[in-house]
Amino acid sequence: MLDVRRLRLLRELSYRGTIAAVAEAMTFTPSAVSQQLAALEREAGVALLERTGRRVALTPAGVALVGHAEAVLERLEQASAELAAAHTGLVGAIRVGAFPTATRTILPGALAALGRDHPGLEPMVDEIDPAEVAPRLRTGDLDVALVHEYDFVPALPDLALDTEPLLEEPMYLASGDAGGSPARRRGTSGGAPVRHGGAGDSPARHGDGAVDVLARWRDASWIVSKPGTLCHTMTVRACQAAGFAPRIRHHIDDFATVLAMVAVGQGVALVPELGAADPPGGVRLTELPMRRRTQIAFRRGASAHPAVAAFTTALRSSLPGDRHARHAR
Repeated sequence: MLDVRRLRLLRELSYRGTIAAVAEAMTFTPSAVSQQLAALEREAGVALLERTGRRVALTPAGVALVGHAEAVLERLEQASAELAAAHTGLVGAIRVGAFPTATRTILPGALAALGRDHPGLEPMVDEIDPAEVAPRLRTGDLDVALVHEYDFVPALPDLALDTEPLLEEPMYLASGDAGGSPARRRGTSGGAPVRHGGAGDSPARHGDGAVDVLARWRDASWIVSKPGTLCHTMTVRACQAAGFAPRIRHHIDDFATVLAMVAVGQGVALVPELGAADPPGGVRLTELPMRRRTQIAFRRGASAHPAVAAFTTALRSSLPGDRHARHAR
């Protein structure tokens, strides 16, 4: 009989590539991970791993077993959800991950609604970049998270996770305004400032239209997020698509701070709608045919878990009426 805990370690190894990384994520020692994986190979009766330098590669049998592990872990999530649904009332902690803009603009209303409808739940919020969400959901460090993707940075598939669309918003080029007052120029996309998951336009169409606008700013100084974040990658790729590498002056994650720096002439930046509310004087926001899409992420099989479902309902109910997400067509 194959041990589920060992299957989980093998699954993590397929994502992380080294014994040391798996040990750190799962709070084991590297020797303990190695011993458990060796025991799993004995249970399986075939070689599952082969070493390539410092990394460990899965054999074809190991890859096949990871696929079965994904299915097993999904069914366990479904079983956990059914058992939780049999309880009377929702109680206990729900661990939520969210990126900074969502923490400031979306979560407060959702947490208020959740507290009103399910006072026994204790939400625990961890502000985190979407690039770090997947491994923390897989290991159970988070139960649900808000993630996003951009036209130039599509989400990478993860067999361990599922997502639901929440909202879609346009991107703006924030630049200095010689007139000294905040202004907002709409691009050709039209419609409401924020559009939701399921818009008909494709990322390629949006991205192709943005390069013409960005090319005008090839000689400007740029304000971008820290390396390793999706926001940083989005700006760099968008500029590269326009034919230049951005000349980066500042690395700043908080969009309110970014706009303050733009206002005093420190550079230009790409900012999403939720990060561009109430720009300071001296900032001009030019809408681009680019989009950021926010999604709700959770472990595959966990969508029906009462706590996850309650949080998802609270998120949707807390959005303004014109921002309710539509399922992708």
